[in-house]
Amino acid sequence: MMRGMSRWQSNPRGRLAQAAMDLFAERGFDQTTVADIAARAGLTERTFFRHFADKREVLFHGGQYLEELMASGIAAAPPTAPPLAAVAAALTAATAMFEDRRPWSRIRQRIIDANPDLQEREVSKLARLATALTDGLRARGVPDLTARLAADAGIAVFRAAFERWVSDDAGDMPSLIDECFDEMVKVVEEGR
Repeated sequence: MMRGMSRWQSNPRGRLAQAAMDLFAERGFDQTTVADIAARAGLTERTFFRHFADKREVLFHGGQYLEELMASGIAAAPPTAPPLAAVAAALTAATAMFEDRRPWSRIRQRIIDANPDLQEREVSKLARLATALTDGLRARGVPDLTARLAADAGIAVFRAAFERWVSDDAGDMPSLIDECFDEMVKVVEEGR
């Protein structure tokens, strides 16, 4: 080993996340401990807790960033954009987070799908995203009911596009969001 060189490469957060994902995929989420993750990454449990509150955070640590992307997308939409168009702009802005992450997202989704507690956490994350969209629309002067309906519709579109994106190679996230919005519009136009 060269003098002054670390035995390990930097990026402990990335190493911990990769170790956790590998172990979750190999053993299952419930059978993996923080000690296992730290050992696999060649780090201490204390280092793990400097980067993540608990092992669930490995799967959900990007939620705040996703909310921020959506909020900035709503704010950046043209002032005359109708509510759904503003939501579409927000979802498209959020797709920047998913570039080059399809393999990781597929593994993450399989882990979540296999664990009811993680599924509940995912639903909670989607609810927070809907609230962020609703708040962004309200800030644009959209009435409460319209804001909530547009935000919830947007999250339904986001969820459908994401499910397609992780399940096959149907296309990139922006294209899938556009397709899902188009499909939603058709459903609404058909009436009830």
